Amino acid sequence: MPKKMLAWLFLFVLIFIFGVTNKMTAQTDEESKAALRQQLAQLENQINDYSGQITKLQGSENSLNNTIKILNDQIKRGQLEIQRINLLLKSLSSDIISHENKIDDLSQKLTSQEKLMAQNLRLINNTDGQSLVVVLFANPKLSTFFDEMNSVQKIQKNAQDLLTRYKDLKNTLSDEKDALEEQKIEQAQLLTTQQLQKNILQDQQAEQKKILADTKGKESNYQKMLSEAKKNAASIRSQLYKLEGAGPITFEDAVRYATQAGKGTGVRPALILGIITEESNLGKNVGKGNWLVDLAHARCAKQREAFVQITGELGINPDTQPVSKKQWYGYCGGAMGPAQFMPTTWMLYKDSIARITGHNPPSPWNPQDAFTAAALLLKDNGAAKGTYNAEWTAALKYLAGSNWNKSAYRFYGDTVMTFAKKYQSQIDILNS
Repeated sequence: MPKKMLAWLFLFVLIFIFGVTNKMTAQTDEESKAALRQQLAQLENQINDYSGQITKLQGSENSLNNTIKILNDQIKRGQLEIQRINLLLKSLSSDIISHENKIDDLSQKLTSQEKLMAQNLRLINNTDGQSLVVVLFANPKLSTFFDEMNSVQKIQKNAQDLLTRYKDLKNTLSDEKDALEEQKIEQAQLLTTQQLQKNILQDQQAEQKKILADTKGKESNYQKMLSEAKKNAASIRSQLYKLEGAGPITFEDAVRYATQAGKGTGVRPALILGIITEESNLGKNVGKGNWLVDLAHARCAKQREAFVQITGELGINPDTQPVSKKQWYGYCGGAMGPAQFMPTTWMLYKDSIARITGHNPPSPWNPQDAFTAAALLLKDNGAAKGTYNAEWTAALKYLAGSNWNKSAYRFYGDTVMTFAKKYQSQIDILNS
């Protein structure tokens, strides 16, 4: 067989293998995604089952047996939530890698396109300086003259085509970068909620253990414990309500701040307490940071400016004022005080906070101002409607913004509403 034919045959085989491999890879990727979707659907069904059981039990009598069952179901549901978040993170990581690869590929194509455009521009510059007369005299034969003119027109058309292609590539690259940015933000939110869910799970396990230890597993002891709690309003008032970023205050003070914020916004005080509790748990999780480090990224410029303005107005040294720590998967830390507001968000609400609390300027680290800020955001999220669903949705929006309806964040709303129910019962005792 001639060498030339062998070369063509070899090239054909290579193309065939490459095409088959790509097809197989695409099929494998699609099969993996389908399997992942199926796993997520199964977890979703199991989580919904536990949620239904919990709701049913919460509506029944307050017995030791039911309380332990509720905690058991909440723990199992929490474990499934963590599994679901792990699967979502796995899927998201795959998508992020895919976008990063596309961005690299598009960047290389843009570089090649720029080189082609530069070459084309040099050709145009060489021809643009020549008049029709010069071209005609340089090509005395009419046919040669028209060939030359056609060549010039082809170069110019090619330049237009190259420019169009360049703009398309640049737009596609911009879209890919935007998509990558959105997915990295979602990844950051998922990792944060994953840690929150782990903390909640630990708290539920500890609560279950404590109830069983205090009651020794006897219903009579549990009912006695409930009766004593209802009678002891003084104990409820004096118990500590821990606030991340502001230190502990008494529960009585917390209720007073939440009630004042509720009057100014129409949001139920117990819900405000539930949100602040959950956000304080979040603040505790992310730890203590410093704006010089945790708002250092170029993407945090507006947050830095707002933080300096806030601390400046309050007469606080920004270098010594703690903020939430930036996590390895995100760009900006910087959330402030018990309500965990980012600096730019605080700036949007500070005038409204001042009108309700009378503090001008208000401080993110002042409990009364922080409660009011949380209430105002909850109000904007629809919590003032007062229904369970409206409050639950408002809590989710507080955490995840426009991503609130993603199932991965649902546990946050469930937990806030559980806290709110607990605080409502304590507020009712104080008001009785």
